[in-house]
Amino acid sequence: MPTPVAATITIMTAMTTTSDKGPLLHLLVWLSPAFPTGGFAYSHGLEWAIEAGDIEDADTLRDWLTDVVTHGSVRSDTILLRHAHRNVSDPNALRDIAALGLAAAPSRERRDEALNQGRAFALAVGPWAQVPDDMPYAVAVGAAAAGKGIPEDDTAAAYVQAFVTNLISAAVRLVPLGQTAGLRVLAALEPVILATAEETKTASPDDLGGCAFRSDIAAMRHETQYTRLFRS
Repeated sequence: MPTPVAATITIMTAMTTTSDKGPLLHLLVWLSPAFPTGGFAYSHGLEWAIEAGDIEDADTLRDWLTDVVTHGSVRSDTILLRHAHRNVSDPNALRDIAALGLAAAPSRERRDEALNQGRAFALAVGPWAQVPDDMPYAVAVGAAAAGKGIPEDDTAAAYVQAFVTNLISAAVRLVPLGQTAGLRVLAALEPVILATAEETKTASPDDLGGCAFRSDIAAMRHETQYTRLFRS
């Protein structure tokens, strides 16, 4: 039976270990599908790509998402997130990053998607952190994470993972794909997710932009798509 001192040390150690997990819990909650950012309402152009025949099965979905993560908007978003994280204590710099993110949106739908989700996130994250409500989603996430001491690298990787998971969920409903097929795509994309999170660590705002042109065209075409289930 432990002595009172030993028992006290054990309890204090357990409490310290548990409290250290607080930032991780925040990140898991904020990027959960249940968090009310409205991510379920956006397909990021997938809806048009599926109608156009660009995505028709798990393999073509994996290829499409690989391009978006590696060469498209997800890479740019992660750069914005990282610089928002680093500049959270400088309101002017943070505003400049937000403005750059909105200016870099290739279509009205993409701009609205980023801004609407950013506003929803700013409102929902209120019990944990205060961030401006007029910033793109990626910028708002980066700022909130920095404010709560969540490491930048963890936030970047989790953001990319959550983004990809949301699009796979949309594709499961739209293609349609089975849940198992969707999970196989997610598993196959893990190296891509981690590589993009790592590659953006040394990127500057000058590195924003990409060459996933078909994805950008899909966002533009979706604005006038005859039948739509998603807002983008």
